[in-house]
Amino acid sequence: ALIRTISNVSSWFYIIIPAYFAVSYLTLSAFVARWAWFIFLIAIIYEVIHALENMISFGIQKYIQKNKKAEDYDPHSESMVRIAGVLVRVVLWSIAILLIISNLGFNISSLVASLGIGGIAIALAVQNILSDLFSSFSLYIDKPFQVGDYIIVGEHSGTVSRIGLKTTRLQALRGEEIVISNKELTTARVQNLKKLKKRRETLVFGVTYQTPHAKLEKIPSIVEKLVSSVDQVEFDRGHFAAYEASSLDFETVYFLDTSDFTTYMNAKQQINLALYQAFQKEGIEFAYPTQTIFVEKH
Repeated sequence: ALIRTISNVSSWFYIIIPAYFAVSYLTLSAFVARWAWFIFLIAIIYEVIHALENMISFGIQKYIQKNKKAEDYDPHSESMVRIAGVLVRVVLWSIAILLIISNLGFNISSLVASLGIGGIAIALAVQNILSDLFSSFSLYIDKPFQVGDYIIVGEHSGTVSRIGLKTTRLQALRGEEIVISNKELTTARVQNLKKLKKRRETLVFGVTYQTPHAKLEKIPSIVEKLVSSVDQVEFDRGHFAAYEASSLDFETVYFLDTSDFTTYMNAKQQINLALYQAFQKEGIEFAYPTQTIFVEKH
């Protein structure tokens, strides 16, 4: 980048610099001396800004190359870096123009104040767009999710397909595309299921009050055995939890070492079917809402 910067220096720059120092030894009118200094200043400022632009472009290209080789490649990061580069260039050239105007003898204080007032007016006019733009930068810096992640935002959920400057697009399970403003994403509670490493599942079931005490004692060990036999499932606990109106309730907690929803549902189905089969063999009946009526004759 340094070699490219030096090699891209304009040929007229090498003429202006020595010419200025040579002319400075001559006795010239104030007007000519002022314009010589002005041309010299423009040459210096232009080449400095141009050199900084080359270094910024080099940094952006290196970052993009590194980002594309990464396993978690994020196109949103690439677009954000390019936009940041454009903003930095705008700031650099704005400073350069102000320096040139100031050295021409103009008072730039009023100009800067006018630009400030104009900037406030423009910001108020496009505050919604600017809010989404800054929210986009916030999403880039904080990285709560990336393209390909499955997220839940309020009542909406889907796979992130694109993170833009103003909106983020989700591909819902039913196939439709959901468009959400970046401002809403930075103020709402977002659930990122892609970051889910382990799922916790609670299995609650009830048996009838007619179940013998001996079989009640066996239920936790039966459930633990069948849960532990399922792949990627880790048994946590199982207890006789509560007396309900028409059932004796048991509660079992287990973990699944997977973030895949289909694998999770397959394991859950396998446990439910195995529990039903085990209770059939043991003669244990599942409870369901019932009501017993006692009739007393007088």
